[in-house]
Amino acid sequence: TSQMEEKAWEYINKIDNMGGMLAAIDKGFPQMEIADAAYHYQRQIDKGEKVMVGVNKYVIEEKAPPEILRIDEAVEEKQVARLQEVKKERDNRRVVQILSDLRAASKTDKNLMPYVIEAVREYTTEQEICDVWRDVFGEYRDPGFY
Repeated sequence: TSQMEEKAWEYINKIDNMGGMLAAIDKGFPQMEIADAAYHYQRQIDKGEKVMVGVNKYVIEEKAPPEILRIDEAVEEKQVARLQEVKKERDNRRVVQILSDLRAASKTDKNLMPYVIEAVREYTTEQEICDVWRDVFGEYRDPGFY
């Protein structure tokens, strides 16, 4: 137990010496650690040093091909028509106002859940809400520090 604690403190000090966790993230440290751990874990499985049932131990030789779910195109057409009907029937001025309020709140440290609940109650789509957030927060891009 004391060895684990000692190792943990070494790790914490290593991150502190980088300037804290945010600086470590900017340098790609956690991403590298995760990738490295995943690589070593996979190597252990591949070598049989670590058992993974169904992968390297008790493997079923005959694998049935996965059943492919085929959905009739009419289902998509029906859903698109329903969505268009909802957008036509809702109070679009209200939706625009709600999205504007959500955008403004997203630029602060306010709790966004009440804004999202209000948006959903007025039939604002998930796409419309996410478009606001993409505009305010941007999209995650893997920095590729590996």
